[in-house]
This record gives sequence, structure tokens and C-alpha cells, in this order.
Amino acid sequence: MTRPFRLVGNITCHCGTMKIHTGDYGSPASLQRTWCWMAYFEVADQSGSMSMVLWNALCPEWYQRLNVGTVLYLQNYTLKKSYQNRSRPTLPDTKMKTFTSIEIGLNPRNPTAVIDVIPPKSVRPQWGLPDVPYQFISRSELDSLPNNYTCDVIGLVTFVGRFPEKYWTYRWVHVVDGTSDRPFILEIFASSQPEIFSGICPMTYFVCTQMRVCRQTDTTVSYLTSSCETQIYITGFHKGQPYVSNPAVKSFIQWTKTLKDSVMLKKTVIGGHYCYPPSPPVFTQTIADGTAEVPVVYASELKEALEGLQYREHKRMAIQGLITAVQYMPWPEQDQVPEQPAEQVSPERSSSRPANIATGFHSATGLTEAAARETMANSDAESANRGLSPRKRRKDMQETRKVKRRYLTRAVVQQERESGKDRTEGEDLEPEEEEDEEEEQPDLNPEQSSGHGPQPPTAVLLCTSTPEERQKGDRPSAEWESSAWAVLRADLLEHFHFDDLQSESVPRRFSFEDKDYLLQQNNLHPAEWTAHESHPDQNLNSYTPVTCNGYFKITILGINQQTAIDTVFLPVLSHEDPRSIGLPQDAHDNTMLSCLSTGFVSPLRNPTEEDRSTHIDLGEIVKTAAELEGMHVVCLMDFCHLGGQKVEVFINKIYKTTDVALV
Repeated sequence: MTRPFRLVGNITCHCGTMKIHTGDYGSPASLQRTWCWMAYFEVADQSGSMSMVLWNALCPEWYQRLNVGTVLYLQNYTLKKSYQNRSRPTLPDTKMKTFTSIEIGLNPRNPTAVIDVIPPKSVRPQWGLPDVPYQFISRSELDSLPNNYTCDVIGLVTFVGRFPEKYWTYRWVHVVDGTSDRPFILEIFASSQPEIFSGICPMTYFVCTQMRVCRQTDTTVSYLTSSCETQIYITGFHKGQPYVSNPAVKSFIQWTKTLKDSVMLKKTVIGGHYCYPPSPPVFTQTIADGTAEVPVVYASELKEALEGLQYREHKRMAIQGLITAVQYMPWPEQDQVPEQPAEQVSPERSSSRPANIATGFHSATGLTEAAARETMANSDAESANRGLSPRKRRKDMQETRKVKRRYLTRAVVQQERESGKDRTEGEDLEPEEEEDEEEEQPDLNPEQSSGHGPQPPTAVLLCTSTPEERQKGDRPSAEWESSAWAVLRADLLEHFHFDDLQSESVPRRFSFEDKDYLLQQNNLHPAEWTAHESHPDQNLNSYTPVTCNGYFKITILGINQQTAIDTVFLPVLSHEDPRSIGLPQDAHDNTMLSCLSTGFVSPLRNPTEEDRSTHIDLGEIVKTAAELEGMHVVCLMDFCHLGGQKVEVFINKIYKTTDVALV
């Protein structure tokens, strides 16, 4: 059979597996390979549309040569019953009949199919081939569309998230089209277009077809997710595509001509911690069959869960417990040490690292002081053999050594001083930036050194740091801990420390000049390997962060009171933060509890307003943390393995027990 068709649908590809059979006792007596390659296309003629399948050897030969809109002249194809349990593209032309019971099969043999591509100038009008149908929507229309509606979008990219993984690799993208002050929020899964998927960056013209509307039933949050038939196109890939003449595309191009690149560039963001959609106001847990979208785990189970994290894998888990300590940390730190990739650490220095990939794991007992001093002495001896000075040895250890963190309250410091323990002997004390030998170390507690008496063992708020201390960036400017924490901490079996704000966790302003570097930092891997892909002279900390004045370190004590975890809470401060989309707009009282429950500091700044960050003292919020005393909460946490020794742990939302529903 012979017939002309126009390729009107999107392209998907599936491959089977290779089966290897061996002889008895594992001897390679026989080796059998079974390949099953197939690529799906949607084609149409004047009678309607149907699926076309390329089999086996035809896939690598033709897959990259066929584009939507291409006219094909097919010979020696077969018709067979189609596989019903698969997804199909939704074509918006209601007048076009769709045949779903049969499909066209093209095989490399028996019979050998013949495929010819017809140049556009040779397409005959009498064939009656339909145009490629599109259903472009504007952002102003999105909120009125039903759930699971299929559509196409075009817009200007303003935000590109990093690669996370669940079951599939995906990324979040924000796109604006000028019809609304809110962007399209797109969840784009990796597809058979790796060169485009890895090259999505701000300020590019972005077209995405066959997207599906997702809407949460209990909120007005809407976003679009890709389907198996989705195709994406960015600047550099639009030429010759059939949508270029679509009225919606022409209207968008006219809007972009009114924009100034310098203005739009200030609104672009790349990377950073980002999870969407926002968590619902009520935490629902299914108890009938034990299933839940977000599992509630025992705090003691965190170690096993985190050790199983793969690179860039994202997990969300919940634990029930108490908030026992809060610290506010200004950011960025002035004396921030540039991070080193794990593979660049010398064997001598890496020997002092924990064998665990997640360096936040520490036993509550830890090393004894004698063992810690012995480890330091051995490391100093190794450094001396390499000809390093004492100052360099200390700097070396500062960059590589991970020690157990402790919170220091006035009462604890006073008790330790009275017992004769000197802070320079305790290796498990709060680590600080070590300075030159001749520089005097600042006192841990200026008020006590001034003659103030010891504080009673009750809930303590410390807001005693001086401007000089804040510039050093090695101590909190405000902190609170519960009255029982000092006693409970002594009985812990495990204390997990994941309270450092990683550079990759902070969204950054986009820069055209450093596009390749910024994309590399936020991609799983580059589309093409280059000899200078490591960019040794560049540092992510040198790029402007987006509205990040500081963050909170939150300690959660498990309900069994034997396990605790230190986490990061980075509140949203401005509408410039991509995480602000979808958050509730109601103002709140800016207590520690309300910030943890909503995820933002009220009110959110608008980008057009004068910077009011100086009027929002995040350290003052810690003063309200006393209401957390003894309050049982469910804490949603996002975990992501950033590579090497770095694991990101963010508090997503805190629920009071009154906001938890069991169904």
C-alpha cells in the first residue's frame, strides 16, 4: 500500500530490553539478544488521523529525521490492531476523525517499508492533507480551564529550576506571555529531546505542546505538566516549525517587541530549592491501607532513608515531634569558604571525613575528647609531613573536618565554665572560623563576661551578638531553645545535622555571560562534554542571590525523644522568589509558628517597591518562638542529595496537630 500522510502528532519512542541467556553454572554457552525498538507518530490525511509505528532498525534511521509537519509518502506499510493501553495525543481539531483501533506499522523487513519525505514545494493540494492543529492558550485563560485539559503554550522563560528526581527526571520552569502578572508554571519531564531539555534557560522563547492542566481540588493552584506526547522548543529550534504562523505565536512575538532586555533580565532566576505545588493547609494521612503521598516516618528511620538517597533525588517525608531549638543565621556569610568538590580533596584530608555519604549523620555519643584530640594530632602530623605551616594546617582542617554541632545557651556555657571545661578542648563544640594565632577569639557570651549572673534553666532567647560577630558569620544573631532541651539532648541516641544552607539551595540571578556555567550547576550533566566544563575559576557564591537575607536553623526532636534532626528553614521574603507563586496571600502576625506554617514572612515585597528588607528583622521573629514550647507538630521536610558530601534538608511546612486529618 502507498499513501501520503502529514505528521501531525507528537513523537514518542519506546525501547525494549536485551535478554542474555547463559549456559549451566553461568558459562556463556549461548548469548541471545532480543531488541524491541518502537517509535510512535501521529499521522493524518484527508480521512482522519491514526498512529504510525516505526519498528526496530527503522527507529535509529528515521527518528531524528522526522518532525511535526513533515509530509511522508509511505509504501509497503501494514495495518494491525493497535495497543489500547497507551496514551495518545489530543488533537484540538474536532472535525478530524481519529482511528484508535488500528495503526500503521513500518518494518525493516517482511515487508520492507519504504519511507519518502516530500519537500514542501512538492506537496499537492489535491491530497487534502490537514494542517498541524495547535491549541495555544494564554496565561489569563489557564485558571478557567478544567483539570486534565490538553493545551499548548508559548512564552518567555523567567525561571528555570535545577534537575530533581523522583521516579523520573524533571524540572520546573516559569514562563510569561504578557496576558497576566502570573507566569505559567510548567513541570517538564525529561524526554527524547536532551539537547533542548538541558538547554532551557531564562530569556529564551519557549514553546511546549501537549501539556496537561493540573489543579488541586482544595486550592486554586494551577500548573501544567508534560505528557508522553509533549514536544518542547527553545530559541534556536523554532525555524521551520509549523506553529510559527499560528496567530497566538504572532501575538506573543508582538508583545516581546515592547520589552526591554535589561528590565526582563532583572526578573530572571535560575536554580535553588524549589518544590511545587505548595503543601495543602491540612495534612491528610490515610490509615486504612497505610498509604500516603507524604509518609510519616519515625525520626529513627531518617538515617536509613537518607543514606539511600541518590544524586539529585528528591524525597519528601514527615516526622512528628517537638521543635526544641531555633537559630537565625544572617546570610551570606562574609567569610564564606569556597566549596571544594569531593573529588578534589586529597586522600590525607578526606581520611578525616565520615565514611557516610551524608555528613550530617553523627552518633549522639560521638568521639571522646581524647579520640578527637588524637585525630587532630594525626592529621597535624600528616600535614607537617607535607610541609604545611601550623596556620595552613588549621585552615586545612577547617575546610574538611565535620564535627558535631551543639547549641550553646548561657546556662550551658556557665555550667561548663564552672566545671572547668575549656572551650578549646572540646572538639564537639560549635565549630567556628579559626583565625590567625595572634587574633583573639571573641567571647562566647559577652553578657556573662561583663559580670551578669547565670541564667536559670528555662527557655532562653539569645540576641547578644555584636556587629563584629555578625560580620564573622559564624554565630546566630538570635536563638531560642526549649526549657527541656538541655536535659533531652543529653539522652539522645542520634542527632542529625543538616542545618547548613548550601550554595545550590539559593536561587540566583541569571547572567548571559555565564550561561554555560549556570546551566552546568543546575543540570544533571551537560548535553556535550567539554574540556573546561568544571569552570575552576568560577564560584556559585559570586552570583547575586534572590531575596535571601538569612535563614533559620530548626531542631526537631522526634516523638520518641531519642532522635533529633537540625534542618534549614528559608522563608520567602519577596514576590521575586519563585517559591512565592501559589502561597496564600493572607497576611499573618510574623510569629515563628505562623512563618513555619505558611512558608513566608508577611507582607511579601513586590519587585517594584522600594526594598523594605531592612524593616523586616528576621532575628526579631525568633523572640516569638517561645510559643513553640511543648507544642506537638508534624514537620514536612524536603530532602535532596546535591552530590558529594552535601545533602539539602529543608522544612517545607509545619502542621499543628489540629491541622492533621486521619482518613
